[in-house]
Amino acid sequence: MDTQGGPTGLRERALGPDLARGFMLLFIALANSHYFVVGAAYFGGFPTGGSPLDRILGTLISTLVDGRAFPMFGVLFGYGVAQIVRRQRAGPDQFGGADERGIRRLLWRRSLVLVVLGFAHAMLLYIGDILAAYGVLLFLGVWALRWKDRWLFAVAAFVLILTALPSDDTLAASAEGPDPSMLPAGFLGQLAERITVQPFIAGLAWIGFVTPFLIGLWAGRRRILERPAEHLTLLRTTALLGLTIAVAGALPMSLVVGGVLTRPSDHALTILGPLHDAAGVFGGLGYAALLVLVAHRVGERPITRAIAAVGQRSLTCYLFQSVVWAVVFTPYLLDLSNTLTTTTTAILAVATWCATVLLADRMRRANYRGPFEVLIRRVTYRSPARFTSG
Repeated sequence: MDTQGGPTGLRERALGPDLARGFMLLFIALANSHYFVVGAAYFGGFPTGGSPLDRILGTLISTLVDGRAFPMFGVLFGYGVAQIVRRQRAGPDQFGGADERGIRRLLWRRSLVLVVLGFAHAMLLYIGDILAAYGVLLFLGVWALRWKDRWLFAVAAFVLILTALPSDDTLAASAEGPDPSMLPAGFLGQLAERITVQPFIAGLAWIGFVTPFLIGLWAGRRRILERPAEHLTLLRTTALLGLTIAVAGALPMSLVVGGVLTRPSDHALTILGPLHDAAGVFGGLGYAALLVLVAHRVGERPITRAIAAVGQRSLTCYLFQSVVWAVVFTPYLLDLSNTLTTTTTAILAVATWCATVLLADRMRRANYRGPFEVLIRRVTYRSPARFTSG
């Protein structure tokens, strides 16, 4: 078993957070895949003019997934950081645990791994990488570890308000399809295109994850997702209100994706786009709370253990998805961006996630960690991390 102060052993992990991480990978697959589809015109990242089923699925994904999956990632990321800090402070040390400087250095090593891995991921597989952005967020976020709760909430609310302000970014993005960095004509061109785009994404995308990260940090301090029986009212309220706000905030945009409403004016889009994304933060909180409640209610069963195994190996499974996107959509490989539709890419996303569930469960049964989990632990803790969970 892992010594206290090191990485959490797989047998020690709570079901709720891992189940949430496992389902999160399904949402991320659905959120990423449709951006590869090529069409004559676009709205909200979806090609317009598809079949009725394309429009229905586009509406559902825009309402329930887009801008909701990555905030859930942020909540769980912040929660995981709080878990690391708690274990370090309680670790075997003559003063009762690691000092704050040692904890910061440990987390900075973890952030460096994420930035380097994210850069390689973006250059070789998927330009929409978020690992590097989370690495930047963690590098800066270590200073929030000493903040009191009221400061966590105050900064989280301030950043959320900023991201909800009217912006022209959504206006431009709503009409754009895949750019050359996403669907490069050749490998050398891919590197040339992405080397200029990736630093921009890594350097700015973390701002949108600040609010869920800080809320996750607060929740992790209180072990809310690990001890749901002690926080049922909070979790139920968060699930209900969070998902209600997320759906209500998404409908003005998602109904346009589905062809139910006509495209709003440019001025309206500068308001509705940020509203869609800001409401998604509440959706991320709601999904995390809902899935922890499901884990609490259902408990350990073969299906929950298999999905939780994905959550325990979320980095490996996330990168596995990108391998699929690269093989299927890259023009110099299978080049199916002009062939697949919103519907068929959604099917591909679900099938890819199901494959990761089978793979992760097989690794769980064999008592193996994911290879990238081993890598990040080895660098973070500066020790020879084991492939097994013992």
